[in-house]
Amino acid sequence: MKRFIAGAAVFAFMTGMAFAAEDGAAIYTAKCSACHGAAGAGKMGPKLAGTSLSTDQIVDELTKGVPGKKAPHGKPMAGLTADQASAVAAYLKTLK
Repeated sequence: MKRFIAGAAVFAFMTGMAFAAEDGAAIYTAKCSACHGAAGAGKMGPKLAGTSLSTDQIVDELTKGVPGKKAPHGKPMAGLTADQASAVAAYLKTLK
């Protein structure tokens, strides 16, 4: 019985970790696609698919902002954590 409980606890912990991982595509769809397009092709915002920016540069732009850039990227993106920014950056690098 103790092994079953220990096994169930490990399973629950591992499952929780999988769900805790941020989904970059979902975050992009919710926060970015209105301006940058569903596939990153650009709309009123610039094209992001095939960007030459590194993942770290994307994370910095999202979390720190870039002075002089048009809203909303002149300042950090509101409501976006560093982990979420990393997930979005990783997703953007998959867009061609």
